[in-house]
Amino acid sequence: MTTEPTITDTTEPTTTEPTTGLSGTADAASSGRGVLVTGASRGIGRAVAAAFAARGDRVAVHWGSSRAEAEQVLAGLPGAGHVLVQADLADADQVGRMVDEAAAGLGRLDVLVNNAGVFLAHPPLETDYEQWQAAWSRTLAVNLLGAAHATFRAVPHLVAAGGGAVVNVSSRGAFRGEPNCPAYGASKAGMNAFAQSMALALAPQGISVTAVAPGFVQTEMARDVLDGPGGDAVRAQSPFGRVARPEEVATAVLWLASPEARFSSGTIVDVNGASYLRS
Repeated sequence: MTTEPTITDTTEPTTTEPTTGLSGTADAASSGRGVLVTGASRGIGRAVAAAFAARGDRVAVHWGSSRAEAEQVLAGLPGAGHVLVQADLADADQVGRMVDEAAAGLGRLDVLVNNAGVFLAHPPLETDYEQWQAAWSRTLAVNLLGAAHATFRAVPHLVAAGGGAVVNVSSRGAFRGEPNCPAYGASKAGMNAFAQSMALALAPQGISVTAVAPGFVQTEMARDVLDGPGGDAVRAQSPFGRVARPEEVATAVLWLASPEARFSSGTIVDVNGASYLRS
């Protein structure tokens, strides 16, 4: 396993109205941009949501099944006008509704961060055909199609805002491979190709599309691995002798979504501590 993605589960029912967070004193109508972060209830997504809120943006915190965790994230965000939105990213109709709810709840949409994903083990030599099909179907539906559908539905809102940014959270696994989770590696490689195709398509509208490709990240989900017998080997993959912090990935996302990075559209930024180098 080479990266620790935010997992979107979908066992709880769909909500129909965004939940608004009113912490802080800033006026929601005049503060910052409207930002939708998928898979924002934990890990990288939580750090990304916090980073945007800290600079004065209003954030839509998407969740799949972890409502309680998402509510905690919402409550902890500085500023005002943040909202909760829910969707199973494997369901195209739910994705479309979720994006529209986010834009309505925030008052506009300037940035979409496609962060949510699933990481399902299916070693080719140890998995039966039924399990193989299920892993591929679910992984591509959430990681690739979910991001594609969210982007498609976000485009009219981004155009209405006068331009904006889409940032995809990919993985170094798109480049170096995922032998035990090949669908994951393929989904992230597809996400990179999708980002670059959309970068070409949306530039005339003033919309940049980019990706960030982290390696292993220090999150709750990674704790068992990093604290276990293989933890030192994972940390040794980087010459820094550690894995990334979620905030370091969020910093890259924040820059890619900034107006200053608009001409870097199509870029894929590695955040893996030189654990995997490409040129």
